[in-house]
Amino acid sequence: MFAVGHVLHTLPDGKPVWGVTSLDNLIYVLRELSKQIEVYDKDSYKVQRCLTVDGLGAGNDMTACAHNCCAYISDQSKHCIHRVGLPHGTDVTNWPVNDKPTCISITDTHSVLVTCDEVSKIKEFTTDGKLLRQIQQPQDVVSLRHTIQLSSGEFLVCHGKPNDPVHRVCLIDSDGHTVKSFGGPKGSGSQQMNVPVQLAVDRNGFVFVADLNNDRVLLLSPTLTFGREVLSGDQLKWKPLRLRIDSDRRRLYVAVNKLQGDKLTAGRVVVVSI
Repeated sequence: MFAVGHVLHTLPDGKPVWGVTSLDNLIYVLRELSKQIEVYDKDSYKVQRCLTVDGLGAGNDMTACAHNCCAYISDQSKHCIHRVGLPHGTDVTNWPVNDKPTCISITDTHSVLVTCDEVSKIKEFTTDGKLLRQIQQPQDVVSLRHTIQLSSGEFLVCHGKPNDPVHRVCLIDSDGHTVKSFGGPKGSGSQQMNVPVQLAVDRNGFVFVADLNNDRVLLLSPTLTFGREVLSGDQLKWKPLRLRIDSDRRRLYVAVNKLQGDKLTAGRVVVVSI
């Protein structure tokens, strides 16, 4: 049976949130044009400290790696990835992507997957920035937003910007061919999306999708069929831009932002039980 999201808590409002992740007993929040990461306790939801990331420009996404005890931040203005030691923010380094990075994720082998939307390409790096491979996407997969590698070795991607006619979640094989997909022409129906910006996959293979312009989070089955709307606009209030799953606690951390005109003006993180 599909889960229904239940909002447990909302972290404080502030500047727009462009990254949220968690590791051990802490939640990490990255805000727009900030060189600091806010650190919150998972139980009390109280801020513990802020970590300074020297050299950070326009942070666009953030994820954490338990194996390497670090966070990675994609920087769109400097076309690089920043690596930050956790939990204290030590050993801050960076490496070039040589393309504009969007969202990032961690593989089962602890490497970093960087999605590059302008060239429709996925790049895989080691934790110290060595390029392992590049995977070009099919011609019909344009405006890439986020990539996750599954245990099968296949890739789950979401794509579509506001002016694009097609908005989908796709399963891509290791050679860059589309195996199956969900979505199509953009819209607000149960089989449609309007700017799917980020994905999260639980241990059973179910897929959570931040459906930005429909103000909701969707749940898809492991075979990419529609499950249900997990979080509605009434629950989220603002637009879901980033999300991360905490499988141990069955929590979803959703970064939502307030949109006025064409500008994000404020953001917060919604903590959801799933």
